Amino acid sequence: MTEQTLGYVHSTESFGSVDGPGIRFVVFMQGCRMRCEFCHNPDTWNMGGGTPFTPQELLDKALRYRNYWGEEGGITVSGGEPLIQIDFLIEFFKLAKAKGVNVSLDTCGQPFTYDEPFFSRFEELISYTDLVLMDIKHIDNEFHKKYTMHGNTSILEMAKYLSKENIPMWLRHVLVPERSDYDEDLERLSAFIDQLDSVVKVEVLPYHRLGVYKYEELGIPYKLKDIDPPTAERVENANRILKTYKYQV
Repeated sequence: MTEQTLGYVHSTESFGSVDGPGIRFVVFMQGCRMRCEFCHNPDTWNMGGGTPFTPQELLDKALRYRNYWGEEGGITVSGGEPLIQIDFLIEFFKLAKAKGVNVSLDTCGQPFTYDEPFFSRFEELISYTDLVLMDIKHIDNEFHKKYTMHGNTSILEMAKYLSKENIPMWLRHVLVPERSDYDEDLERLSAFIDQLDSVVKVEVLPYHRLGVYKYEELGIPYKLKDIDPPTAERVENANRILKTYKYQV
């Protein structure tokens, strides 16, 4: 008997409305190597947690809500960082596409590499993917390392690869005062986005403190306790610089 691939899931959301077009069943995979200071889901970091599912079990759970998806909705797999469990994603997306389901991948892009065996697996995964939602935490590599504990080289390379392959992308930028809310960095990010050909939406996500209680429960020091959410003026400024209004889904 062939051993089945298992995916480890942190949680699911039945009626997601912000993680891709339409109403979506959102899967939050367990595990992430990044340690973003502004992450609101630190409970997804641990690689050893989560609930095990086979691809078919998870699809069966999602399909219970298919009647609510309409023409635009479907399934989005997020995290944590879903690409850490890429073999599971391939099987899950393949099964979903066989059922005619729209599937989106929500990733930070950190695991991306052209090295094998990852790259061939990634190419296969993308062949079943309708949309990639991608965070660019900071355009500057050194600041990215400082605030997430990883550089951004692989992330930017993944965005360029998706553009070259004409894979639709939603790009997101978390706006954090004293971290990622400086005009010069936003201008650099805007210039990078302008080089990409398959971006269909750009979003500014204002930093918030909704996940602070999770740090307290997990005993993890919260590094942004003295940082307030950005003002409406700074959010509007970021939207202007990143030209978010020119992208219509």
